Amino acid sequence: MGQLLSKAREQLYDCKAVAQKLRVMLQSADEQVRGLKKQSAFLSQLAAKTIPNGIHCLSLRLTIDYHRLPPEKRKFPRSENLENPNLYHYALFSDNVLATSVVVNSAVLNAKEPEKHVFHLVTDKLNFGAMKMWFLQNPPGKATIHVENVDDFKWLNSSYCPVLRQLESAAMKEYYFKADHPTTISAGASNLKYRNPKYLSMLNHLRFYLPQVYPKLDKILFLDDDIVVQKDLTGLWAVDLKGKVNGAVETCGESFHRFDKYLNFSNPHIARNFNPNACGWAYGMNIFDLKEWKEKDITGIYHKWQSMNEDRVLWKLGTLPPGLLTFYKLTHPLDKSWHVLGLGYNPSISRTEIDSAAVVHYNGNMKPWLEIAITRYRSYWTKYVKYDHPYLKNCNLN
Repeated sequence: MGQLLSKAREQLYDCKAVAQKLRVMLQSADEQVRGLKKQSAFLSQLAAKTIPNGIHCLSLRLTIDYHRLPPEKRKFPRSENLENPNLYHYALFSDNVLATSVVVNSAVLNAKEPEKHVFHLVTDKLNFGAMKMWFLQNPPGKATIHVENVDDFKWLNSSYCPVLRQLESAAMKEYYFKADHPTTISAGASNLKYRNPKYLSMLNHLRFYLPQVYPKLDKILFLDDDIVVQKDLTGLWAVDLKGKVNGAVETCGESFHRFDKYLNFSNPHIARNFNPNACGWAYGMNIFDLKEWKEKDITGIYHKWQSMNEDRVLWKLGTLPPGLLTFYKLTHPLDKSWHVLGLGYNPSISRTEIDSAAVVHYNGNMKPWLEIAITRYRSYWTKYVKYDHPYLKNCNLN
């Protein structure tokens, strides 16, 4: 028996050694999981910033054909509608021709009186010809289209606009363009989202200059290019904003999407002027009263806060935080059925909620024109894409 027990001790594992080995294995597995999460975040951010080859091809082909047109064929009809305040005016600022076409197509097809709808599109000089060519070839029924180049707004310069002035500073260039040159995926993952080019684009910040761009209009509906319109939107112009400037859907639940999620309340300027529990709201579908905007000098308020954030001490990125500051106590909450968000990141939105929404919004990284899009939501977007169009076929967009 003694010999048997001695032999068993030699062959069986030491419990302490086994426990130590398991702890090492667990720690190694945790490190691998953290590394994979960082890689996933990095690749997701990278994919969100990438322009698919098909969309790039579409823009190039449209631009070439636009410059072949004689000048007299480059004009849109019904230009007399552009400054008529009695019509329904939309503002959409984008460099993505395909996405813009979906917004316009979906809005017009679901409008009860499309002839009363006017779409003001602003893009950059690289996509100006392509945007015009697409809508010259594919006019949205009886609706009115107007395409402008943001670079033609000469008043939008660094002496007037804080964002442009800040972009000329060495510190801002260092932050956005050098980014310490991370040498690994995991090293660059955490900061990549702060260096997305869209945050530098004046197309993104142009939303704070609506009365300057459209001085003759009283109200305008602002739309992002990653939305789909599913119902007639004319009811928004009849909403009583009760003296407020911005009509928007609120996004806060019990604790999420309140001001403290977006703003740095350790800064005395923020802590002194704002309530951390104030409810956030969504950009993407906003009805703006431009008369009240001018009266309350909204653009001036935006300039003040943007100038104070040159060192990014009040908020990190984007246009929503300065929007929350600028329209603080000046935003009227719309019914949530007007605008359902999350189709670009949340896979669990109910079909009932989506189907009953006037506008669905693919906010997040998983845009419907990207391969990383959430499959179950893609059909809401693709139903408004003309995949049989020769341009799309030639660019393998399918």
